[in-house]
Amino acid sequence: MRTLLIIATLVEIALLIGALAFYLVRIARSLRVTSALLGKVTFGVRAIETQCDSIGPSVVRINSQLAVIGGALDGIAGLAESAAGPAPAGNGDGHV
Repeated sequence: MRTLLIIATLVEIALLIGALAFYLVRIARSLRVTSALLGKVTFGVRAIETQCDSIGPSVVRINSQLAVIGGALDGIAGLAESAAGPAPAGNGDGHV
């Protein structure tokens, strides 16, 4: 009886080690696939970064031009208001 229990224990330990090895191999394979995919994502992000490098200087140039246009529009709006004359009197809802 004692020999049977020892053999059963050894078989159980072997099955446990086998199951652990099987799942560790599956986890390692999954991690390798994940690593490969992350490498592709990193490559794509670097490509996007390289292609977007010219955006920063262009935005600065566009903002400076828009500031000039905004200043000119303030002057034009003032001229348009003075040319239109005083606003008609009314009750404030746009009707005279």
